[in-house]
Amino acid sequence: MNTQTLTGLRIANTRALRQAPSLTRLLEAEGAEVLHYPTVEIEPCPDTNEFDSALQEMAEGRFDWLIVTSTNTVYVLADRLQELGIGTESVARSKTKVAAVGSATAATIAQELNLVTDLLPDDYVAESLAASLQVRRGQQVFLPQSAIARPVLVKALRRAGAEVRAVAAYQTVVGHGGDDLPRHFWQGDVDVVLFTSASTVHNFVQRLKAESGDAGMLCDVTVACIGPMTAEAARRHELPVQVVAENRTVEGLVHSLKSYLAQRRR
Repeated sequence: MNTQTLTGLRIANTRALRQAPSLTRLLEAEGAEVLHYPTVEIEPCPDTNEFDSALQEMAEGRFDWLIVTSTNTVYVLADRLQELGIGTESVARSKTKVAAVGSATAATIAQELNLVTDLLPDDYVAESLAASLQVRRGQQVFLPQSAIARPVLVKALRRAGAEVRAVAAYQTVVGHGGDDLPRHFWQGDVDVVLFTSASTVHNFVQRLKAESGDAGMLCDVTVACIGPMTAEAARRHELPVQVVAENRTVEGLVHSLKSYLAQRRR
């Protein structure tokens, strides 16, 4: 008996190149054919002075907490520490505690930085991390993040009395390469498009338009989003959202997609 529930489906993975493999493996394990259409690329901010200074301070033990909210942040941290010649062992010796949003982020921290995550909130959103951290007044928090990050976490931490060093560590730009997704849309052989952040949605629409496509191409395609904020971004672009994952992980996204398709087949 074939237990692969996505067999015969062609599914577009819109994640950045470094993030795509984990989702692709899950989809292929269920029998899907995966099209790669990177919508996001991560680049260092033009001016790295503030980021570099904060990294040096972290290695010197001046922060009580390092907060990492995405795997993108981990990769940028690893790359920049290497460029500056700062070994991750100095960060480990500094006694700085590490908090992460999401098990995938924690796993990437272990893999890329060789650091242990001390705090992982139950819910995969920044707001939950602020509530779980329980910072004491005056504690020093280092928060490297996207240049377009929402200020929710910073505000919550400062209300709790923490002194937050929020630094723009990277910027997101529209991705390129991968499969010729517009051609597949014209041929009508795309079954599902997956989105894992609001940035993937915005950049997907922008890239598709630049490549002679438009959102109307998805009228007969299942659109699956990793959470309500991503779904909201998709709806703002008039994309037909059918699936919103309850568990905001790639595993949760695939599970919710499978459940939706199973119900549709009944």
